[in-house]
Amino acid sequence: MHVFVTGASGYIGGAVATRLLRAGHTVTGLTRDTARAGDLARLGIQPVVADLDDADLLAEHADRADAVVNAADSDHRRAVESLIAALAGSGKPLVHTSGSSIVGVGTSGEAAETIFTEDLLDPGSVWEPDHPVRQARVTVDRLVLAAARQGVRTTVLCHSLIYGDARGVPRDSVLIAALVRQARASGMVQHVGAGRNIWSTVHLDDVADLYLLALEKSPPGGFYFVESGEESFAAITKAIAHRLGLPGPQPWNPDSADNVWHPQFAMHALGSNSRVRAVRARNQLGWQPRHHSITDWIAGADLDEATRQ
Repeated sequence: MHVFVTGASGYIGGAVATRLLRAGHTVTGLTRDTARAGDLARLGIQPVVADLDDADLLAEHADRADAVVNAADSDHRRAVESLIAALAGSGKPLVHTSGSSIVGVGTSGEAAETIFTEDLLDPGSVWEPDHPVRQARVTVDRLVLAAARQGVRTTVLCHSLIYGDARGVPRDSVLIAALVRQARASGMVQHVGAGRNIWSTVHLDDVADLYLLALEKSPPGGFYFVESGEESFAAITKAIAHRLGLPGPQPWNPDSADNVWHPQFAMHALGSNSRVRAVRARNQLGWQPRHHSITDWIAGADLDEATRQ
């Protein structure tokens, strides 16, 4: 199978592209970074240098491919519309990348009991997130799912907090990198509030395996949460402090001169809860994640890699 992967030089896209290569597939990879094109070529990925606003180019490569994975930008509606238009009536798979921040609850670092299930975006659902950024992402997710009625075998994979060593071109996990950068800037590992807030988590290698299964098995309009465990930010930051040999964790001070987090990112990402369950991925696609503990991974990780782009 020939798969067109957007975001092929990114953290998720790179893992997916290299996993597809190992499975014997051919991969064309979109990157907006000219400097990364050579890296992709050395991995065996045919590079295409462009951005997501180039609708004609997206359509061209979607038409040439047997399947498309959109791993570049969960919120880029125009790119999604271009891919759907190109694939309409073809029956080809389109796997779109989303994130479980859509179900974020709270901003203060306190725990929430709510756990979200995958019927959230089923047809007829009236659920809406409570933040404009999350609402925009859900709108794109629903656009992808609805394209199943246009003859596209669409799938949305909605990831929780991803951890693990990058595959393909070196990149980093967004939330882990943010915690490490703050720690290095301040000399102290920090979390928002008491750090009792909880996120579901998943290892990058298990994520890549699920993309392969989705391309092979997912029916049109499939929505799947992606998780294999959960942990509080207090436990995550404690593990980071131990690994880096830094004091902490302690509550974050948004007014500190060495703070590197934007307050909105800190509250709505690092201070929120995002608890989901990947029931459908296991039961319908046969996904069997092999990794279940983010703190075990942190204990042996090269966390300085998490601050390098």
